[in-house]
Amino acid sequence: MVLGELIEEESGKITGQRVVSVEGPKIESSFTMNGKCGGQDETDIGTYWAVMREVAEAGVVYEAEAQGVITTKDGQGMVTYTAKGIGRFTSPGKIRFHGSVFYRTTPTSGGKLSSLNNIVGVFEYEGDEQGNCSVKVWE
Repeated sequence: MVLGELIEEESGKITGQRVVSVEGPKIESSFTMNGKCGGQDETDIGTYWAVMREVAEAGVVYEAEAQGVITTKDGQGMVTYTAKGIGRFTSPGKIRFHGSVFYRTTPTSGGKLSSLNNIVGVFEYEGDEQGNCSVKVWE
């Protein structure tokens, strides 16, 4: 598979976690990251939910959904997103998710990020037990 242009790259911290349900269990994590999106300096605030799934041949995997808002540092652009992915531990204390992210803007709010309206990206998210996180998204 050939990926397209890198459209988002950022890093940051998990800012909070909570147990949504003991069934699964389902854990919610909120984060703040900074980096580049659509060529612009930006801040990303978001939340994802992960549910543990046991797959016999693959061991434990996590199914996740996310949503968030990215704003440019100069306030001249905003894009929202939803995402779905699958994650696995890559080593003790480190997890990696891969999946799809769906961007959306409006004619009035998109500004410098309006080129991302209705774009679908492929992402790689990594996190560790210290709460560090990073993401890369390709078109």
